[in-house]
Amino acid sequence: MARWLTWVSEHQRQGWACSQCSWIFEIPSMLNDAEARSAYDRLASSKFQDHECRGHQKISASGYIESFTDRARRLVTRGFKPKDAADIVLQEIMLEHRNDPVISERARLDAEDFLRRVKQGLI
Repeated sequence: MARWLTWVSEHQRQGWACSQCSWIFEIPSMLNDAEARSAYDRLASSKFQDHECRGHQKISASGYIESFTDRARRLVTRGFKPKDAADIVLQEIMLEHRNDPVISERARLDAEDFLRRVKQGLI
């Protein structure tokens, strides 16, 4: 399966990461200079090419690290309505995994389950 660089921005981590494993090249704090940022991007690309996925923890079996519910909940806490949050996360996952109908279908089912649980007051 092909791998690619993807940007991650989480609570304590931010930087370039591998789409297939847990490898991440974190951005140094206080990197503001455009020239330094460009050098960081080039170095991340080089390090990405050199890394081997088998040396890092694999992404979860569902194909994405963070669960659908966690992603949608994060958007809701930022002020999105649950329906809008579910739609956004579903679109993100479908874009991230557009060549994998199994993951896309799983995400659709997760979206329905998320909205059902919100409606029932379980979330």
